[in-house]
Amino acid sequence: MIAAHDFYENDYSRFWIADGILYFEYKANLTIDLKVAQCVVNDRIRFQNERSFPILCDTRGIVGTEKCGRDYLAQSGSILTSAVGLLVHEKVLMTISTFYLEISKPAVPTQVFTKEADALVYLKGFL
Repeated sequence: MIAAHDFYENDYSRFWIADGILYFEYKANLTIDLKVAQCVVNDRIRFQNERSFPILCDTRGIVGTEKCGRDYLAQSGSILTSAVGLLVHEKVLMTISTFYLEISKPAVPTQVFTKEADALVYLKGFL
């Protein structure tokens, strides 16, 4: 069980830390615009309390993105991250995630996965 201080939830996401990895999950039916991107990044950074983590980012709740939100995540979304594993499940999200990696060029190592176990193996290499 995750202690209350190890879990955070806002209107757009929830996140927690387990075994040295920050688990970040977007809520269902979410479109990433600039407001959403700024909120989740600011809340995550405060939650991390100046500690860097590899992040498992579950994007399966995302239904769309706007360029300004993608750009913000590519620039500021990497603060206090050592690596990111993007967890996707639908072909559309796989396309969006691949597009994000190729066009936005995140500042930290980032890979796309369809299986959480594979993403965790990748992220554990950054502990």
